[in-house]
Amino acid sequence: MNQANDILFVASLLVLVSIFAGSASSRFGVPFLLVFLGLGLFAGEGGPGGIVFHDYQLTYSVGSAALGIILFDGGLRTRFATVKLVAAPALALATIGVLVTAGLLAAAAHFALGLGYLEAFLVGSIVASTDAAAVFFLLNVKGMALQKRVSGTLEVESGINDPMAIFLTMICVELLRLGQPPDTLHLAAQFLLQMVGGLVIGAVGGFLLVALFNRVPVAGGLYPIVAMAATLLIFSGAHFVHASNFLAVYVAGLVLGNRRHRGAQVILRFYDGLSWLGQIIMFLLLGLLMTPAEMEPYFIGSTVVAVLLIILARPVAVVLCLLPFRYTMREIGFVAWVGLRGAVPIFLATIPVLANVPQAEVYVTAAFVCVVASLALQGWTIGPVARFFGLELPPSPEAPTRTEIDLGSALDRDIASYRVEPEAPALGYRFLELPLPRRCRIISVIRDGTVMDRTRLESLQPDDYLLVLAPPEQFFSLDRLFAARRKPTRKRRERGEEVFGEFILTGDTLLGEVANLYGVPIDETDRNEPVGAYIRRRLRQRAVVGDRLRVGPVELVVREVRNERITSVGIELEPEEHPFLRGFRRAFGFD
Repeated sequence: MNQANDILFVASLLVLVSIFAGSASSRFGVPFLLVFLGLGLFAGEGGPGGIVFHDYQLTYSVGSAALGIILFDGGLRTRFATVKLVAAPALALATIGVLVTAGLLAAAAHFALGLGYLEAFLVGSIVASTDAAAVFFLLNVKGMALQKRVSGTLEVESGINDPMAIFLTMICVELLRLGQPPDTLHLAAQFLLQMVGGLVIGAVGGFLLVALFNRVPVAGGLYPIVAMAATLLIFSGAHFVHASNFLAVYVAGLVLGNRRHRGAQVILRFYDGLSWLGQIIMFLLLGLLMTPAEMEPYFIGSTVVAVLLIILARPVAVVLCLLPFRYTMREIGFVAWVGLRGAVPIFLATIPVLANVPQAEVYVTAAFVCVVASLALQGWTIGPVARFFGLELPPSPEAPTRTEIDLGSALDRDIASYRVEPEAPALGYRFLELPLPRRCRIISVIRDGTVMDRTRLESLQPDDYLLVLAPPEQFFSLDRLFAARRKPTRKRRERGEEVFGEFILTGDTLLGEVANLYGVPIDETDRNEPVGAYIRRRLRQRAVVGDRLRVGPVELVVREVRNERITSVGIELEPEEHPFLRGFRRAFGFD
């Protein structure tokens, strides 16, 4: 009884300290996950805490469940439009990219750690995949707005590349245990079963979960519990039939997050907290598991492997996988740098330990050093690197005062309550001329506690409260309308850090081609005019880099000027706000 109480006391204390330490360290740009890992080391056997923890089986089991929850949460927040945008390149990175990375790192581990080729390939396989927890967490917690194609590629890749890494790891472990190569045809069938089985089970589970929420009403507070139970059921069920359970829960979350169902908002809020808890527990356990004294013999060789992973193996794999899809060198450079490693490599390194593979300590040490190096170097520099490559989108609005009311699946719209912020774009319009997104309607305006007559209202004022009926996918557009625009800092303006749109066109692109794709309201006489010349004529001045011109649903941004001629134009547009994204990419060579 006392032992259980001691465990509960220490565990809860570590979680609380992790949360507040992470919040304090974030002011200095330190990645939260690195803080959680460091606290685990501090409290462990080799640190002042002195907690002796060597339970690899518990770490494997808890880490598996936590990672499944994190992947489900990642799927909930990923839009189908994003998946369609990056499906092929992300799949290439998740399969070919993992294999290429593992192969290159095998050569490095062979020489740096003095391992045989099979043992070295096992090291490469363990650290070859990017980590969903690290990618989802660090890309979002930094508050950056990245180009959709870049952020989508990283997120979808990290959500689907675990099966390949697990498959390669399990093959190597079996070869080391049995000493003979398995049948090639059997390996291919096993991999196909994992990928296809995970995809099918996840899709079926997601649709069944949507149907369950919509047809079987339960108490409001039980929706998140049902979702969590279903997540673990799909995760464990896929494992029973030898399918990829990680892929299954990611796809299930993707299906659920993109379909109308009851309890959507409360599930998202619950999983936001649950995902945080999963990451804290995972990284604390991994920190407790590691003992610096046991890592010392392999530390230098593992550091060499980590450095080559960051500067050689990952970049080569990304170049090979993304060049065929016409990614720019800036996009390739950023994707190559943000190949974040997190809990997954250490989680995979426990497999050789549990299988009693000789020299199992070397795999754990190599994985740990690669994770720390990735979080410290790559995780700490995501923002500066995004700005260096010019991939960070303009500053997003300040977080709006928005409360959502879920109307369930009977309607395809929900109600959101907004407080109009000072300097919000909506204040510059007459009330009846507000540029509301499609199918959005203001149903009530409350000013100083009084419901205003909308028919006699001239304009909105700061601190007005609104009730808006809108499709959930339009909330982002409403946020931009009613929230104050965050202005670039003076330091960023002095450095000239202007950020451009998601797509880039040459200045010679005809305006009519853009108009056809987006329904831009232009005169017929302007259709054959180049975009660059059109911007100059409308602005009635010499164009400079950073000039903007709003044309219907798009904003044209001057990206490059040569000899007073606009040679490159950026386009800013949210993919969820238009139905022609794929046509645009095909028309201008982005597909």
